[in-house]
Amino acid sequence: MPQTLSTSDMVTPSSPGPPPTKPADGEQAHQPLLDGAPSSASLDTLIQHLVPTADYYPEKAYIFTFLLSSRLFIEPRELLARVCHLCIEQQQLDKPVLDKARVRKFGPKLLQLLAEWMETFPRDFQEESTIGHMKDVVGRIAPCDEAYRRRMHQLLQALHQKLAALGQGPESLLCADKPIAYRTKPAASIHRELLGVCSDPYTLAQQLTHVELERLQHIGPEEFVQAFVNKDPLAGTKPCFSDKTKNLEAYVKWFNRLCYLVATEICMPAKKKRRAQVIEFFIDVARECFNIGNFNSLMAIVSGMNMSPVSRLKKTWAKVKTAKFFILEHQMDPTGNFCNYRTALRGAAHRSLTAHSSREKIVIPFFSLLIKDIYFLNEGCANRLPNGHINFEKFLELAKQVGEFITWKQVECPFEQDPSITHYLYTAPIFSEDGLYLASYESESPENHTEKERWKTLRSSILGKT
Repeated sequence: MPQTLSTSDMVTPSSPGPPPTKPADGEQAHQPLLDGAPSSASLDTLIQHLVPTADYYPEKAYIFTFLLSSRLFIEPRELLARVCHLCIEQQQLDKPVLDKARVRKFGPKLLQLLAEWMETFPRDFQEESTIGHMKDVVGRIAPCDEAYRRRMHQLLQALHQKLAALGQGPESLLCADKPIAYRTKPAASIHRELLGVCSDPYTLAQQLTHVELERLQHIGPEEFVQAFVNKDPLAGTKPCFSDKTKNLEAYVKWFNRLCYLVATEICMPAKKKRRAQVIEFFIDVARECFNIGNFNSLMAIVSGMNMSPVSRLKKTWAKVKTAKFFILEHQMDPTGNFCNYRTALRGAAHRSLTAHSSREKIVIPFFSLLIKDIYFLNEGCANRLPNGHINFEKFLELAKQVGEFITWKQVECPFEQDPSITHYLYTAPIFSEDGLYLASYESESPENHTEKERWKTLRSSILGKT
């Protein structure tokens, strides 16, 4: 079974190199691609390193890095077509008589490459033309061993199952209703309190982790590349593969929804004591998220409690034991480029590497910061060097970050799902920012001229429409 790249795979030794190709102008003929030294190469050379032969198979790290980054320069279906063409040409698979001994050494390597590609980037194989290229080249080697055709059939079956599973994610976040402006009916008629559905902070933290891991399963590694690099500067103004980041965007929407859900749950109760109780409940949930390694839910909860409509509730906060909250805020403090959080993340990552149980393996990073890190990595280095070569060193670093994330998202959730809780998390109505302010002002009256004016404006614009 092919395995997805982990960061420890980034410096594995390779098997004998591919057939030598004539180096492009200014390119070193035997330039190492994975030894940690600065490296670059033409697209043709990088493609050649991807193609297996009877005596050569590329490193797993190279396969992942190149397949991740190559889509910035060539569409996946075109890349596969070129790989298949090179296989046919180099192994002379278009000849009437095949060298069976050589094909029997080459065939398993070709199928292994296709298996790793389909396992890690299954969405690259959604077009029939792509499947056609694979069937063609495998059909050419099948006369040497019918097992190749059977293996190809198994791979296609696994691919179809994987694509079907990826297409069955929770749809509620992709087409969620907009936040409601304000409650126009008694709260109970539009919204059950979360504490009425789940009053145990440990259980809620586990269900949040279940939701996070379920959402992460649908994010393909290629989405990180497609989200930030829309064009290759040397290829004119043609955009590269936009509209292929819906799962990544849905996950960001989930984070935002959780922030607003937390704020809504706090602002909605009419009684101060109940609001304080809800705040303390979320503090306990956030602390358990930290212990689990679910930093994304942790940050969403902390962010929700720090929203202005919540933070202004001074009388409410006066009844809250805030020591635990200040500890959580310290862990997620943005000072020093989130230095404290990054230290905690490294600790969770180390725990994951040495874990003996699924629970200890859980690492769910603060997703917006991960995206920001990848964005600045992309912005800080050019995709191509002045001589036109691809800056492969940059993409090695990109692959390290994305590869680590892929390892984390593959962890199986150890917590049993509670459908009633997850359904509530996905579907409970949430207030818009204006709705939150109105609820906040209703709970604790405006304290200054600015707040009073805002309250009047909001009441006339929102409540006046009801």
